[in-house]
Amino acid sequence: MRARRQRRRRLAGLQQDPGAEPGTLVASPGAASPEITIIAYGPQDLLEQTVGEVSQVKGILGRYPVTWLNVDGLADVSVVTEIGEMFGLHRLALEDVLSNRQRAKVDAYEGYLFIVARMLMSGAELDTEQLSAFLGKDFLVTFQERPGGDPFGPARERIRHRHGLIRSAGPDYLAYALLDAVIDDYYPVLEEYGERLDDLEAQVTTKLNQAAVTALHAVKRDLLTLRRAVWPLRDAVNSLLRDDSSLVAPGTRIFLRDCYDHVVTIIDLIETYRELGSSLMDVYLSSVSNHMNEIMKVLTVIATIFMPATLIAGIYGMNFNPERSPLNMPELDWYYGYPYAILLMIAMTAVTLIIFRRKGWLGGRSDGAAAQTGPGAQGQSGTADGADRAVT
Repeated sequence: MRARRQRRRRLAGLQQDPGAEPGTLVASPGAASPEITIIAYGPQDLLEQTVGEVSQVKGILGRYPVTWLNVDGLADVSVVTEIGEMFGLHRLALEDVLSNRQRAKVDAYEGYLFIVARMLMSGAELDTEQLSAFLGKDFLVTFQERPGGDPFGPARERIRHRHGLIRSAGPDYLAYALLDAVIDDYYPVLEEYGERLDDLEAQVTTKLNQAAVTALHAVKRDLLTLRRAVWPLRDAVNSLLRDDSSLVAPGTRIFLRDCYDHVVTIIDLIETYRELGSSLMDVYLSSVSNHMNEIMKVLTVIATIFMPATLIAGIYGMNFNPERSPLNMPELDWYYGYPYAILLMIAMTAVTLIIFRRKGWLGGRSDGAAAQTGPGAQGQSGTADGADRAVT
């Protein structure tokens, strides 16, 4: 029971015990050891190195227009605490960093912005990883749950090779570049799910396949995970775009507007795929129902065809004695009684089949089709002939 409660708290992003003091920092179970890297740059200068101790960062702060400190792994609470003290970060924000199930958001603090986004994790199963970023006047501090696998490689390459505006812009543009990389990372995943839904549609509409239904459930679950990650991100990007903050330059807001458009497009794709998945599930259930109806129809027709024969066999199988009364089944003493019973069964079965075929229940012509070739259809033909003669 205790393990189950701990699992629910972990899924909800609660690391500390209920009732703990606000700002209590507790590492998540199974968190990775921290790896600290720093990229400090300006239009002409660039410094990139791995930092072993947080104290080494103090000698770099303030020497470059932009300092990007990245921490991969949140197992060491002392590292998070020391970085928070160095940059003057609020402990409530640091608590959200360690509570790694936060929704995407933007919180304004005095002198910096706290940004949370959900990144896609590479692996066999779809999952998201929390990216926590602190945007200040001349710094950007980011925290990731585990080393490697982030989509920030292109941004780092642009910094190293002076591509684009990133070396001449401030940390707000760097924050935009990272958010843009996180958002663009959703497109290949959604494209893959679109192809999977196309394959599942072909499987569901051609034959009843339980494996396809299981795969469809998995796709719907993953799309729900994507929806939970992206919907709050739209509001977070809109907050950066609309709020009047001196930390985000007007030139950067133009790029954030493009970010917002991408998030809206991703949300539209997710909703479209979720509706397609629900429609495919309805198609499968309808196919199962129709298949069951066809089976019941065949069984009902077969049972109905043999009902007259069963009735006759039941009647002549009763224990009546014709010697006691001339009304007690005199057919039992007939010379041709047995052929008579067999022929009667065949005749009643044939009559049943003829009736079923005229009704269209066996694939023959129904009464509605017969009515179209009957007197009504002749009357329509006659009316048409009369109209032709009137025209001539």
